[in-house]
Amino acid sequence: MRNTGLVLLAGGLLAFFYCASRLSGLEPVPDGVAVGDYVRYDAGKWELGRYAAAIVALIGILMSFFPKGR
Repeated sequence: MRNTGLVLLAGGLLAFFYCASRLSGLEPVPDGVAVGDYVRYDAGKWELGRYAAAIVALIGILMSFFPKGR
C-alpha cells in the first residue's frame, strides 16, 4: 500500500507540474464561467487536470502515511 501511495504521489506531482506548464501559455478562462463549462476552453481543461492531479497526489500522501488503514 505504501509503494502504491508513493507511485500515486509521484505521478500526481508530475502531472500537476505538466498541467501547470501547459496552462501558463494559454489565455485564462473568463470570469463567471461555471465549472461544468470549463471543458469548453483549453485553459479550463488543463486547470481541471491540475486539480485532478493534486487530488491524486493527496490520495498518494494519505496512502503513504496510513499504509495499513490505521
